[in-house]
Amino acid sequence: MLANNVRLKDLIVCKLTKNWSPEQISGWLKLTFPDNGSMRVSHETIYKSLFIQTCGLFRKQMRNHLRTRRKFRHAKNHKAGSASRIVDGISISRRPAIIEDRAVPGHWEGDLICGSKNSYIATVVERQSRFTILVKTENKKTESVVSALIRQMSKLPCSLKKSLTWDRGTELVAHKNFSLATNMDVYFCDPSSPWQRGTNENTNGLLR
Repeated sequence: MLANNVRLKDLIVCKLTKNWSPEQISGWLKLTFPDNGSMRVSHETIYKSLFIQTCGLFRKQMRNHLRTRRKFRHAKNHKAGSASRIVDGISISRRPAIIEDRAVPGHWEGDLICGSKNSYIATVVERQSRFTILVKTENKKTESVVSALIRQMSKLPCSLKKSLTWDRGTELVAHKNFSLATNMDVYFCDPSSPWQRGTNENTNGLLR
């Protein structure tokens, strides 16, 4: 759709040159064209069009207008085969459509940020409201990260505890313990596809 919609593409380019984030652009399009589905696009699609070369929809220079100023969206540098350690992880492709359209609150995206002096913070962003929770962890081991997430997310009302989408990071190897304690489904992005949780990615860029 985006490749064939010149007007939509031009509007996105205009906003990118003004340093708008893909999330801002997607939200603005929904408000500006509430009754025109052809003039709306998800922020994930914008990210994908910017960073996957096969799409070729935008000039590479457009990447420089993203707040993170990164030329490429790198996946975490895990050791070879680390993704396979996530046993019984549910792929994002199996995530229900109701999560995709942000129709109801309670669906979150998360990741682990590594800071200086071996400091670690898990960032969790609610997809509908963009409400962000920062969870400090003692280290990046899955026992520490999952325990910290359980303590924090358990404080939320049941209506806000529906699902969590995470990167392929092995800090969530113990995802079954998290689901058991919080009753939240956990979904994992495809390998090397951080744009699939773009709301969280953009938030992490601002925090850094």
